[in-house]
Amino acid sequence: MIIDKYIIKKLIGPFLFGSSTVMFIFLLQFLMKTADNLIGKGLEAIIIIQLIVYNLAWMVVLVIPMGALGMVLMAYGSLTQDNEFTILKSSGVSLIRLMIPSLVVSLLLCIFLIWFNNEVLPDTNYKAKTLMYDISRTKPTLKLEANIFSTQIPGYSIMAKEVSKTSNEIYDVIIYDYNNPFLINLITAKKANIYFTPDNKKLIFDMVDGEIQQLVDLQTISYRRIFFKQHKMVTDATQFTFEQSGPGLPRGDRELSAGEMKKIVDSLKVINSEIANELKRNILSINDELFISKMQENIKQKHPITNPVYLALNRAHGISSNIQSFASRLEYIKSEINKYEVEIHKKYAIPFACIVFVIVGAPLGVLTRKGSFGVAASISLFFFLLYWICLIGGEKLADRRLLDPFLGMWMANFLIGSLGIILTYRMNKEQIMIDFSVIKKYLPKSLFPETTEQTYS
Repeated sequence: MIIDKYIIKKLIGPFLFGSSTVMFIFLLQFLMKTADNLIGKGLEAIIIIQLIVYNLAWMVVLVIPMGALGMVLMAYGSLTQDNEFTILKSSGVSLIRLMIPSLVVSLLLCIFLIWFNNEVLPDTNYKAKTLMYDISRTKPTLKLEANIFSTQIPGYSIMAKEVSKTSNEIYDVIIYDYNNPFLINLITAKKANIYFTPDNKKLIFDMVDGEIQQLVDLQTISYRRIFFKQHKMVTDATQFTFEQSGPGLPRGDRELSAGEMKKIVDSLKVINSEIANELKRNILSINDELFISKMQENIKQKHPITNPVYLALNRAHGISSNIQSFASRLEYIKSEINKYEVEIHKKYAIPFACIVFVIVGAPLGVLTRKGSFGVAASISLFFFLLYWICLIGGEKLADRRLLDPFLGMWMANFLIGSLGIILTYRMNKEQIMIDFSVIKKYLPKSLFPETTEQTYS
């Protein structure tokens, strides 16, 4: 019991430090990616904070398994570096016994992540996308850049020499309206205020102090100029919406819990079965017509004058199109089922990685005999990249129905877990030292603090 408490204490510090470091990296990457859409656009600080908090959820899902790997590498590496593992082993304590506390901690992390993936993550993903939609809806000028023609609105090409960072106003506006190829308009204005209609379906350009140059006749190349003090132009606003839009609309697969997706999968399987049965009934009903002689006889009775061969081929083409339609519907439903099953397995496979990383990390920490952050970070990065490559690859193959969703999502756990079991077995048989001197040459020396050896006479 004393050993368990001691090991758990050695796990807490590295876990918090490693998780915080990785979380900071993910957060920095997110801010760099979205900075252009947030900073200097007149958004309130609370809106930006909410967006960051909502996006922290998916970071937690990735950070905790990586933190679990780092904590066992540093903890068990420290035990070996300080010769504590040698003393415990000489006292009859095996590596498997020393791994029990870390396995218990990883099990608790796994349970927490499963709950988090099903109860917290779907709602935060949905709120994050809803908030991004609200930002784009209330700030339409986010889509425009100064001195660059924008063609995001179909039928229009818009450029402004200056785009306000604190309001929806643009200045020195040039708008080409080519919706009607026979009546081309060129609109210029000193200033325009952009806003949405209450139903958010139309985008209004409220322009002041400008003119409209309109081509009247293509043959005579005549045009007219209309000067205005104020002019409103109404355009379609659908180009400013996202795929996952506002509240009330159906959620995507990453915005649902495993239980909700399971219900959808069950419904899709019922629909798939009904379509398959309907296809079978259609095939049975037209089975007799597949024989040309029988088809020609039926056609002669109905159309005695028309060429029976032509009508037979026409009928065969209709049958083929009908079968292809059924096949396309079945293919679409099966792809949707695969997509949801992949997400269901992902909600459990990633949390289980906490246990897998402990199984592979504990023997690696003992074998490396290093408890420094540099070694732990290097090994953690390697295994996490390996895990992520297998996970993404398995997801892509499963989405394309080239691999079973279960195998695609759990393949990484099976691979790294098997390696951990082998390492643990080898560790109980013999001591295998891993030399990281080659890696240390290419890493900063600050990651590998020198240890002073004391000699006693």
